[in-house]
Amino acid sequence: QVQLVESGGGLVQAGGSLRLSCVASGRTFVSAVMGWFRQAPGKSREFVAAVSRSGTSTRYADSVKGRFTITKNSALNTVYLQMNSLKPEDTAVYYCAAVFGGTEVLYATSGAYDYWGQGTQVTVSS
Repeated sequence: QVQLVESGGGLVQAGGSLRLSCVASGRTFVSAVMGWFRQAPGKSREFVAAVSRSGTSTRYADSVKGRFTITKNSALNTVYLQMNSLKPEDTAVYYCAAVFGGTEVLYATSGAYDYWGQGTQVTVSS
């Protein structure tokens, strides 16, 4: 059984930084495409970033490109989301997601992912 556990959320002022972590267990992490999504109150869940099985390819939503960085440490079964220059509109619950099966497609749709964490709250004050 795959389990994803996020951490690192919190309250930060606009312009500040946070690093989210997602630790995976229960399956070989190296075979997973990993993604980060977020959901703000009253809005649908949206794609933030994804990283390939090897960790060498990444994909970002236009709204976070140049500010957020997704990385993967397969030895630690952990994926990170470094968030810099945070804005109030980045406020949301952030979710880690995984899809296994040999794919190298960096999916931006939530339905493509099989496993999800419980989420971690990020609040950016103005």
